[in-house]
Amino acid sequence: MKPIRIFVHIACEGPGYFATLLENYNIPFELVRIDAGEVPPVQIDDVSALVFMGGPMSANDDIEWISQELTLIQKAVDANLPVLGHCLGGQLISKALGGKITANPVKEIGWLPVQKIPGPQADDWLQDFADASVLFHWHGETFSIPDGATAILRSEQCVHQGFVIGNTLALQCHIEMTDAMVREWTALYKNELTDPATSVQSQNEITENLEERTKQLHDAADVLYRRWLQPLMANNQTGDQDSPE
Repeated sequence: MKPIRIFVHIACEGPGYFATLLENYNIPFELVRIDAGEVPPVQIDDVSALVFMGGPMSANDDIEWISQELTLIQKAVDANLPVLGHCLGGQLISKALGGKITANPVKEIGWLPVQKIPGPQADDWLQDFADASVLFHWHGETFSIPDGATAILRSEQCVHQGFVIGNTLALQCHIEMTDAMVREWTALYKNELTDPATSVQSQNEITENLEERTKQLHDAADVLYRRWLQPLMANNQTGDQDSPE
């Protein structure tokens, strides 16, 4: 199998649990460290999928690598190559496909539930995904749903938490988090947690019962990641990869 190419935009927002899952299945992947000055490769024929992680920048920022990644996403979707985006990555997918990135009515930071949006696509992508699953969030902007895409997840304070189009999955939430990542973010960005509200939790709230919360998060992540991996596994003809359980 060709490797999955994962774009990292800031050091603390790496692939986390997603990388662990790929390692467990012996699926090769490589990192493009935008945060370290690496330039997005222009070709896509040497990889099996593209994955875009989060970051504090806006998809609307006039940054060269953002423009380059938008072009890559358009190229990959046109080629039916699977694409996955987390938070900023999901916003990049939306923008690349003609959507708009705007301020959400409120910031969402912490452990907050999401709901399924009923329909055939949700039935397909969210089998065994518990409605009102509590996922991790850290965002102030949100994406619109591009033409041809279908929304599958929402939350009380953010109507667009996830959409699909073909082999592409865009998420506003962070299902890749690990205990260590949550602790690092709450330390690095603690200034954003000083005024807790309905949609913004305090540092103590976020880190309380952290091991149990991340376990539940990974249960939900397994549903989404395994469904996204299905076409990759089906197209794998090498015979040396493990199949998802």
